[in-house]
Amino acid sequence: MGRVAVGVAVIGAAAVVAGAALVVRQRMKNSGRWASVRAVVKELEEKCGTPDARLKQIADALNVEMHAGLASEGGSKIKMLISYVDNLPTGDEEGTFYALDLGGTNFRVLRVELGGKERGVVHQEFAEASIPPALMSGSSDALFDYIAEKLAAFVADEERIYEQPAGKERELGFTFSFPVMQNSINSGTLIRWTKGFSIDDAVGQDVVVEITKAMKRKGVDMRVAALVNDTIGTLAGGRHSDPDVSVAVILGTGSNAAYVERAQAIPKWHGPLPKSGEMAINMEWGNFRSSHLPLTEYDNAMDADSLNPGEQIFEKLISGMYLGEILRRVLLRLAEEACFFGDEIPAKLKSPFILRTPEMSAMHHDTSPDLKVVDDKLKSVLEISHTSVKKRRVVVELINIISSRGARLAAAGILGVLKKLGKDVSKEKTIIAMDGGLYEHYMEYRKCLESTVFDLLGDTTGTSVVFEHYNDGSGIGAALIAASHSLYLDQKF
Repeated sequence: MGRVAVGVAVIGAAAVVAGAALVVRQRMKNSGRWASVRAVVKELEEKCGTPDARLKQIADALNVEMHAGLASEGGSKIKMLISYVDNLPTGDEEGTFYALDLGGTNFRVLRVELGGKERGVVHQEFAEASIPPALMSGSSDALFDYIAEKLAAFVADEERIYEQPAGKERELGFTFSFPVMQNSINSGTLIRWTKGFSIDDAVGQDVVVEITKAMKRKGVDMRVAALVNDTIGTLAGGRHSDPDVSVAVILGTGSNAAYVERAQAIPKWHGPLPKSGEMAINMEWGNFRSSHLPLTEYDNAMDADSLNPGEQIFEKLISGMYLGEILRRVLLRLAEEACFFGDEIPAKLKSPFILRTPEMSAMHHDTSPDLKVVDDKLKSVLEISHTSVKKRRVVVELINIISSRGARLAAAGILGVLKKLGKDVSKEKTIIAMDGGLYEHYMEYRKCLESTVFDLLGDTTGTSVVFEHYNDGSGIGAALIAASHSLYLDQKF
């Protein structure tokens, strides 16, 4: 019996030792994985670094590119497109005008009633529709026919409640938020697609001609009075409300900026100088690129996999279409190299663009002690369950790094525009008209952007720069420009 007892005791002791060794190995394994996680986070933070000195270098580089783009066509990666809008709204505009706003994956049709200085925007109605994914890479006729069908339905529906005055042609402001080389106030050639669109036979075509042919095919009696970019529309909407608006920035699915330039400061302008002495410039700043931009392996891989590799680099760092995708790529690396979500890599995490910026924003704004919103989003979007609070904090840390970089780079872009206008050293009031879902809804991004601009400007000029959100500038702005152009023609003739 004694020998049996001793044998059992030895076996038991051996089991305890083996169990303890297993626990130690597991802890060492977990410790190694966690060290890998922290290494990835630290590396991302360092490579996304945007100290003030670097931001000022980026602003100076943008300023140089702005001068080059104004000097000659093709002189810069940013197009600095002449909009032919030399009479921005003043508030005197009256009448009923329409707008078609194609800015990304959705588009809208609007009817806007203007009542002059006393009444402003009296009434507006709109309808919205999504662009089917197949049409984003199909043919030009298919896309514009689809838009014209929705426009026809809107007109037919509003005819029940609104009667167009006899002999009065419907005038349309067309907001087309893609790079266009404008030839006049109501004509322009598509340079390239952005925001996930890739319709080859539309490139090089006059988009006003294309939508006009589609409207004719669908029986829509309407004339395109003005072709504008959404940023120019936001600039017009802001100027209609306040004459101190001189810059507009869109931060949404994509990003762009526009501003009011002195006509004499545009060497590539060869026509007679406009009577106003001013010209609205559509920068197309999304295509800005500089060696000072903090690019990571995730940005380079995302760019290589995109529909437009090598293009829109600035936009891919700061805009809503891409921030969530950058986060997904970092999380995928953690899953692959550090088993961050367990031994199996979550299948959904391998799907490009499945993690959208609105979900990223919701997680960033999570103030609950256990980060329940982060937990819910990981479950609902990526089908990842049973994450610890510790891991959720890592997710929020990554979000903060990526969004802060984007916001601070956007701030550097704004500083570059202010420098071009001499507003970085001026105490005159300057209003920056802002629009776009990223700016409107992602409050952490917005706060970081604005505080960075004020920090870069310093005490002397920061108080003279004001950010104002002009909701729906891209829609109403197009109608306002059509109305402003109509008013100008009436006064001229």
